Amino acid sequence: MPYYLGIDGGGTKTTCAVGDQTSLLASATAGPSNVVRVGETVARASLQQSVRQACAAAGIVPEQVSYACVGGSGAGRPELASAVRGFLAEILSTPIAVVGDMEIALEAAFDRGPGVIVIAGTGSIAYGRDRQGRTLRAGGWGFAIGDEGSAHWIGRVAVNAVLRASDRGDRSGDCELAASLGKEWKATSLLDLARAANAVPPPNFAALFPGVAASQDPLAQDVLRRAGRELAEIAAVVIGRLFAKDPLDPVPVAMTGGVFRHSEIVREIFYNELRRLDPRAQVNPRVTDPVEGALRLARQAASNRG
Repeated sequence: MPYYLGIDGGGTKTTCAVGDQTSLLASATAGPSNVVRVGETVARASLQQSVRQACAAAGIVPEQVSYACVGGSGAGRPELASAVRGFLAEILSTPIAVVGDMEIALEAAFDRGPGVIVIAGTGSIAYGRDRQGRTLRAGGWGFAIGDEGSAHWIGRVAVNAVLRASDRGDRSGDCELAASLGKEWKATSLLDLARAANAVPPPNFAALFPGVAASQDPLAQDVLRRAGRELAEIAAVVIGRLFAKDPLDPVPVAMTGGVFRHSEIVREIFYNELRRLDPRAQVNPRVTDPVEGALRLARQAASNRG
């Protein structure tokens, strides 16, 4: 029996799924595997750990896998794809396809049909495909200049919100959000928080997202609302440009990534704002799991080869 392997490699975690021709057999999650963000050593360890654990859970060994597909942020770049393929080739003897994270997410959400997927994880991007197969993206320009609405962006904007509130005399040094941010970075004062935020190399702003998402502090709620609006804007750009010739037809939209998964506020604002910007948007309330798309692409690639 042939077995297939799909991997969603992100900046926070790596998920591997093992399946046969029709079913998901098992999955496993390991650490981050974004080579640019965490380096080759960490990425290699996370990818190999996720594969070994998923195969063990499925009751097979990696040598039994017939085809593998990996999706990751920036993984479509030749040099990064080569590195990822090399890490996995150390434990897999099968052909290995490496594609971008937006490709596996689009596949998971819409199979081969049209639609727009909005990814809000460590980074963010909107990516769509129309009924003729043409694709278009918006956002995803990196942490320093973009990725609005992502976990990194939320963490950075939350620190900024706390410090600016302090400037206004709002006693934000005593607020719930400031305490949460300080705890994550082991900062005992707002000055320590500012120093950590301005450190070189930059700190892990995405690590602050869980605390922001869980906070009831008004500052945190405002940051999350802003994130939802930012994500709606990039989705609306893709819909407006890619589906300009279909002014009346509904456009399927899907969400994926940890920000959507763990923040009801972001999901709610995203839905309402996107519907306001473009009423054609038909948003699926279920958060899509991209690894399903990676597994599906692995099956398709194996079939095409056969």
